[in-house]
Amino acid sequence: MFSKKIFGQRIFELRQKAGETQTFLGELIGVKKGQISGIEKGNVTTSAERIALICQHYGVSSDYLLGLTDDPEPNYKKDS
Repeated sequence: MFSKKIFGQRIFELRQKAGETQTFLGELIGVKKGQISGIEKGNVTTSAERIALICQHYGVSSDYLLGLTDDPEPNYKKDS
């Protein structure tokens, strides 16, 4: 089941691991820093298009980002 808290937590962890700021991620997906802060706190979500950009940027699956699996590896990479 989808959880905004897990979604935000995983974005926070991925962003921190990459050494990126909220401003950088916001610019990458076309939102302001405050939107990234709200996402990371589990207060808001974002569009499917922006989720796809985040997944591509960090090389994780959307299922992982959305908390539907604990495996961050995208399936398309496993099939290749």
